[in-house]
Formats: sequence, structure tokens, C-alpha cells
Amino acid sequence: MKMNDYFDRMKIILDENYNKFLETVDKPPYRAIRVNTLKIQPEELLPLLPFAGEKVPFADDGYYVDADKLGKHPLHHAGAFYVQEPSAMSAVTVLDVQPGDKVLDLCAAPGGKSTQIASKLCGTGLLWSNEIVRPRAHILLSNIERMGIKNAVVSNMSPDALCTRLEGFFDRVLVDAPCSGEGMFRKDKEAIYEWSVEHSLACAERQKAILDSAAAALKPDGIMVYSTCTFSQDENEGVIKHFLENHPEFELIDCGFRFGVLTMEKALRIYPFNGGEGHFVAKLRKLKGKPYKGGMYTYIEPEREERIMIDKFITDLLRNPSFRHIEVIDDRILNLPNTELLPDLDGMNILRAGIKLGDFKKNRIEPHHNLATALTPYEFKRRLILSYDDNLCSRYISGEELEIDNWINGWGVAVVNGVTLGLGKAVNGHLKNKYPKGLRTLAWKDLQTEG
Repeated sequence: MKMNDYFDRMKIILDENYNKFLETVDKPPYRAIRVNTLKIQPEELLPLLPFAGEKVPFADDGYYVDADKLGKHPLHHAGAFYVQEPSAMSAVTVLDVQPGDKVLDLCAAPGGKSTQIASKLCGTGLLWSNEIVRPRAHILLSNIERMGIKNAVVSNMSPDALCTRLEGFFDRVLVDAPCSGEGMFRKDKEAIYEWSVEHSLACAERQKAILDSAAAALKPDGIMVYSTCTFSQDENEGVIKHFLENHPEFELIDCGFRFGVLTMEKALRIYPFNGGEGHFVAKLRKLKGKPYKGGMYTYIEPEREERIMIDKFITDLLRNPSFRHIEVIDDRILNLPNTELLPDLDGMNILRAGIKLGDFKKNRIEPHHNLATALTPYEFKRRLILSYDDNLCSRYISGEELEIDNWINGWGVAVVNGVTLGLGKAVNGHLKNKYPKGLRTLAWKDLQTEG
């Protein structure tokens, strides 16, 4: 009965395109990756990925793929690419992020859109990625870290609390709202049996509240994009209509792209017959409102003894270190995003601001995995050069200690095909493996054989 309700609603939404949609229902879902241009360019990466095919229409650096278990690939471990449903890339493309922008991704986990925003910022401006559900916020942080993003703040707060605190602060806001997920039914065949009209209506009410909160965080003349991965009119056009009725300071503007079906004259719907699983995207401009009047971050220099230890630690590892905003918080050594763009963080639930360089451990400093992921191989003095398809790379990712003969004792990085992978410490011809235990996995080739 639920399935009948779902298809009855889809027939109304799609009208003459309904039969075209039905032809896609039993076909396999699209798979895609997005190249992380913060670490590698498409022309460098794609020759290493024989399973990558044509470009997706929804983003400059997205490509269709024909392979499973890509999350286990060494170059995925290194943050060279992000596995992402192709039409999900459309929202950030429509957001049209510019270098130097301050951007809020309000419902950010697991991080696909945040990491796409970061690639558009090119290391400039500020990315603020928020997730209200704590376990999902930690997944978000892990992906921000893996992709080598230096200019991000990751928070675990309710949308209302965050946006009230940062009223009028952001140039651009993305609200990729939690939804009933109708666009994911081809990927998850069981999900359709859990669907109901009541659940979709409940999602719409939550989406209205989130969008209301997000409106406050946007500065005057700023741009906000609302997106979902569902087809429901209640959760898409209905939410936007409700928002505009209650926020006359906003206007719906043209998305600027035509990679889907036009709705509400200016918003977009993407269906499987458009080359993606399903997405709705609407673009809004804030015509007037209050500018940010809160305080900015107060940077505190490390104490002299701490600074001496940090400087020694950094110069031992790196060739030409260029950290500008190093701060010590509870024995954690952080390099903050540009503090001139950073608001006051006091009293906010922040999981990470900037990158974590290491931790004070008694009379020494232990480097953190984030130090490796955030920098290029050429910034490190000691490097173990690997290829994604060799046995040594597989052994490193699985956490084994390696025998080496070309390192001077000390900390350095393992490098896979020109991208930093993780840390290791050389001791008398052995590399003590410091790849995080939670990230270790079987060899990519072994997984392919199993599949």
C-alpha cells in the first residue's frame, strides 16, 4: 500500500515524464567520484583510476565510475577523491562559491558537499560545517580531515543555536536538509518499504524549521541554497513556498543551470533520467537583514616554552613551515583558519577549528594524522614513496610495520602517487606505522578479489 502511495504521488509530480521515470526504477544506481582538487588535479588522478568514465553534468570535477568498494582504495584513503552520488554535486555548483567567501554548510554530515565547497574556496575564506547528530559530526570531521581542508570549523550544534549566534555572518549558506530520501531508493531497495506519506510530511515540518534558522545566519545580499535528495513536493516546493511567505526579505532566483527539470520557474529537480539518483535545488537571495555584530576570535599566542617546543617539532618534520595561527588548547596544537575571518567561538560546541598539528605528551610532541593529510608530500623532509597498486602501500594501510632503508630516524609521511597518506616514524631501518587504527583496512587488491 505504501508503494502504491509513493508511485501515485510520483505520477502527479512527473506528469508526462512518469513513464520515463518508471523505466529507470529497476536499473542500477549511478556511481560517481569527485576529484579533490585541493590535493590533485583530474588530469593527474584519472589515469590512475581505470574505472572512472565520463564527466557528470552536475559538477566540474565529478566523474561516473564503474567499481565497488571505492572507499577502500588507497587514493580514497589519501583524500584524492570523494565518493559521491552524482546529482548530489548539483547543490554546491548552484551555490556558486567564490574564493574568499565565508560559507556555512548547516546540515553537513557526512561531508560530501562541505568538501566540495572547500575545493571551490581553494584554501581561502572560511568553511563552517555543522552537524547536529554527534556521531555523524565525527564522521564529518574525519572526511574534512581526510580531504586536507585547512580553513574549516566543524561544529556539533542545533541549527537554531548556531544561526542565532552567527546572525548575518555568512556570504553563502547551504541547507541540504534531512529528508525522506526518495531519490536514494535505487541505492537502497529496502528504504522504499519504510517510506510513508506521514514520514514525508514530518520531514517537511523539520525542514521548514531548519530553513527558518538558516535565514538568520546569512548576511544581506547573501545567497542560500536549499536542497534535498527526495522528490516529495511537500519537502521541496512546499517548503520553499512556506519559507518565502514567511520571509519577505528573501527572493527565489534562477539556479543558473539546466541539468534537470525546471520547477517553480527557477528551481531544479533532478531525476534518474537526468543522470543522477535525484535531487531538488532552490537558490535564494537575502534582500535585506542585519549584518553580523558579534565578536571576532581572540587569538592567543602559545607560551614561550610551548612555542620553542612547537618550532623545533615543526622544523624537524617540514621544509618551509608556514603556519600563521598556531594555538594550544588543552595540550592540542592547532593551526587555526584565518583568525581575521573567525568569529568568537566561546561557548560553542566546536569539534575542530583549522588543522590539528599534534599533541603535547609529557616532554615531547606527538604529530597528528591531520598534519599529514593537510600538507603536500614536498613539505615533509622524510617521505616514503608508494604506488596505490604495490604491496608496500597495502601493508601500510593495513597498519603493518615496514622495513625501510632510505630514511633518517624520525617522523615522516607515506605518499601514494603524489598524495600524502599518513605518518610513520623511522627507527633504525623500521617504519613504525602511525596510520590511525580506525582507518586501517584490507588491501585494495584483496578486496577486489573478494568482490
